[in-house]
Amino acid sequence: MNIEQLRDYCITKKGTTEEFPFDNDTLVMKVMGKMFAMIPLDRWERGKEITILKLNPEWSLELRDDYEGILGGFQQGRKPDARYVRTKHWNTVEMNKDVSDQLFRELIDHSYNLVIAGFTKKMKAEYDAL
Repeated sequence: MNIEQLRDYCITKKGTTEEFPFDNDTLVMKVMGKMFAMIPLDRWERGKEITILKLNPEWSLELRDDYEGILGGFQQGRKPDARYVRTKHWNTVEMNKDVSDQLFRELIDHSYNLVIAGFTKKMKAEYDAL
């Protein structure tokens, strides 16, 4: 999957918007204002095709054991004091390792659905009305 296919796959999901809330290099996909994917475009340009996705903590531990291309967390920024996203829920998925396009799509869907599952009743009603 290339970067255009990744963007197209994410943006066509119901209620999804794209933003650059952190910097000009990190494309963030949100459903109803909640993040489900972070795509560091600068790294894609350098050949490191990674995407950061929210995954179920138990499943993510299994995935990290089974796939070299799935790692816990991600450092935001390039400075030594930069913040990290929590490794419990957020995972870096590296496409040019052993993660197939099919699994990658499954992980994107899982991240999207996990975010939706955490919606309040009001947000769910708004989402359903889209």
